[in-house]
Amino acid sequence: MPSTDRASTVPLSDWGTISSSDVSRRTFNPIRDVLSRPVKPLSTPQSSRDLISLSIGDPTVFGNFKTHPVVVEAVEEAVRSFSFNGYPPSVGVPQAREAIANKYTHPDAPLVADDVVMASGCSGAVEMAISVLCNEGQNILLPRPGFCLYNTVAGSRNIETRLYNLLAESNWEVDIEHMESLIDSNTAAILINNPSNPCGSNFTKSHLRAILSVCEKYKIPLISDEIYADMVFSGQVFTPTATLTSTVPILTLGGLAKQWLIPGWRIGWILIHDRKNAFSQVRQGLFALSTLINGPCAPIQAAIPKIFNNVPSTYLPALNKQLEAHARVLEVELGKVHGIHVISPQGAMYVMVKLDLHAFADIADDADFCRKLKWEENVEILPGECFAYPGTVRLVITPPKDKLYAATERISAFCARHHI
Repeated sequence: MPSTDRASTVPLSDWGTISSSDVSRRTFNPIRDVLSRPVKPLSTPQSSRDLISLSIGDPTVFGNFKTHPVVVEAVEEAVRSFSFNGYPPSVGVPQAREAIANKYTHPDAPLVADDVVMASGCSGAVEMAISVLCNEGQNILLPRPGFCLYNTVAGSRNIETRLYNLLAESNWEVDIEHMESLIDSNTAAILINNPSNPCGSNFTKSHLRAILSVCEKYKIPLISDEIYADMVFSGQVFTPTATLTSTVPILTLGGLAKQWLIPGWRIGWILIHDRKNAFSQVRQGLFALSTLINGPCAPIQAAIPKIFNNVPSTYLPALNKQLEAHARVLEVELGKVHGIHVISPQGAMYVMVKLDLHAFADIADDADFCRKLKWEENVEILPGECFAYPGTVRLVITPPKDKLYAATERISAFCARHHI
């Protein structure tokens, strides 16, 4: 009887090595790279304590942040209806698009259902927005520090990334002069992220207007990643960028992941703000790109109207209050540690810390800080290299408070041990 094991009948030498595509070889995600690196033994004693991870922005990891029961009920209702088991329209389930348009429409930035394109998470929305605006060989302006996926998507498509500086001393506002200096005739788009990952910052209206003025001056469309929309702390007001202009065409990105604490459900969207019809071809381009996956999960899309309409109005303020309480734990406790400077967070789920590397005897850079901290204290945080901003580290605020206190105690001991 002939063998059915194909691997045993075809010698490997007959095939050689099959090359991967150029796109795949250009695709690099620094966060995933850092977290997947094997642990290299150091000369110092290794911690035997349990790992405390403050590295990944997934609020569900520890179980202390849970979505509202209405959200679960809405999905259960959609599934049990048996009405959403087939392929949805690639641009999105109609009632989901309508609900999103109704939630985010504004007198100064009106939306209808046809202005909404569904995506596989906000990450999918990022991919679609960059893909529809930028050709290979063009450039896009991205924030530094900024969420690394923007660079990952652009780089994979051979789109040049030009990084404009955010100013730590000004709560991570854009260095407008530097942004403007990067623009040339080949600049296809500018991308902002507000509230910010990794910075935890929230732009004022006046600062958003300054950014929009640059777009207006050079006639460059804007991608505004607002996945953390309305997730701001006391004394802060979130402003949707599109409400501040009647001329600049904007693709606003959002999703269910963060505010509703369900990142694994992979539901995102793009809002097309285009009152001057500059995006007529871009709109058609987004519709075309949506056919690559034929839309995200239909039952979860179908649950969106009930989620938006039935989750109590007290839900988001309570979530923001809880997030702020966690952020202040890190801010206060790390503020006592020599050699690091905490930039006060204003929203989202992160705290950025600047390192005074000269204060440490044997810490070479931010990556070295994180590597040694994990080895000696078993606390995992991300180095600034992941966000193109050396000399900093990012901490996630969503672990339980007892974990945050324990982590800051370990970080304090680590810094004291390595301090000059």
